[in-house]
Amino acid sequence: MVTRTAAAALLTCVALLTATGCSSSFGNSKETEQDTSSRQHLKVLIATSGDAETKAVKEAAAAYAKKSGNKVTVEIAKDMNQQLAQSFAGHKPPDVFYVNSDQFANYAKGGSLYAYGNEIKDADDFSAQLRASFTHDGKLVCLPKDTSTLALAVNTELWKKAGLTDKDYPTSWNELKNVAGKLTKGGVTGLVTSDEYQRIGVFMKQAGGWITNAKQTKMTADSSQNAEGLTFVRSMLRSGSLKYAKQVDTSWGGEALGKGKAAMTIEGNWLSGAMKLDYPDVAYKVVPLPAGPAGKGTLAFSTCWGVAAESSHRSDAVDLVKYLTSSGQQLKFADAFGVMPSRTSALTEYAQRVPDAKAWVDANAYAQGPVTIAGFDKVLTQFNTDLQSLRTTDPKKALADLQRNGEQALTKGN
Repeated sequence: MVTRTAAAALLTCVALLTATGCSSSFGNSKETEQDTSSRQHLKVLIATSGDAETKAVKEAAAAYAKKSGNKVTVEIAKDMNQQLAQSFAGHKPPDVFYVNSDQFANYAKGGSLYAYGNEIKDADDFSAQLRASFTHDGKLVCLPKDTSTLALAVNTELWKKAGLTDKDYPTSWNELKNVAGKLTKGGVTGLVTSDEYQRIGVFMKQAGGWITNAKQTKMTADSSQNAEGLTFVRSMLRSGSLKYAKQVDTSWGGEALGKGKAAMTIEGNWLSGAMKLDYPDVAYKVVPLPAGPAGKGTLAFSTCWGVAAESSHRSDAVDLVKYLTSSGQQLKFADAFGVMPSRTSALTEYAQRVPDAKAWVDANAYAQGPVTIAGFDKVLTQFNTDLQSLRTTDPKKALADLQRNGEQALTKGN
């Protein structure tokens, strides 16, 4: 039976974990006793993009179980962050699970993750940018399960109707603004994307800025480069050639593109699966994002395979992760639900197999990874709120607020 004090502590940890990280031990420093039996039962918790991903992960788990002799149970989370937080606080975490980049530092700082990176002999097959995203206190904590970047997707029918050709795909901000203007007419908006830094941030990067320095030890949000990037976005919003997805009664850029409400959108490689499923008759082409004043820039996204520090099956859990992140298995995942492999070697093969994904694949060479600082998720949530009103807001004000809030998070994180 759980006492009131214990229950209160658990609920407090669940509430605080996503903000600051909460120790999974509640002061108990005892090492978790490890199961040494030849056949172990591994529990895996994932968030899923749909039936295709669920089926693929379950098939991979079954293949590993057959190979290893272990039993593997895959559970689909309804609310990944909440379920993980509760399992850590209750000392009953799954053995292996998805870890979002925005929560990674919280869990790592709280001691909930087992750092197994030094057990991966070929870890350098994952790009330095991806490894940095899942490194804490100088240790590679977990392996990225896949990777995604952003590119420009164009509705080719609307493109041709506007009198544009393949030679007109924009390679600079000015060209983007010009073609977006030509495409905006008759209920169609030239460019539609989401109202969040996970999309708008590409313009900050292309201007030569970003939210933090490379080591994520210093805030760089209130720079003139970032202001230049957001000012350009504001100019397009004010001209009407750029709108946020909700302004055209859609939930994201892919829906706007598929329904013919957007001639262009900024989206990641998950777009291919969604378009195939929901809008199979809509022809589109994916091209690199246009370069800004500082050159090319895009954003990279990933999720890692976490192993619980309190798992009693850590060795076998790491063995399962090795299997799931092998080149062959990553290519199977790519075929099944459209993600790109996080292994450089597998990504090369993927590019040969899927030539239409070239823009997304090539973008890995200049992509900016996510901010992974403990407690920073709330900072970015506020920044996204500010970006929603960018059309009427001074970009410098939004960036100054981001700078101040970020510095407070950095101070707490250290």
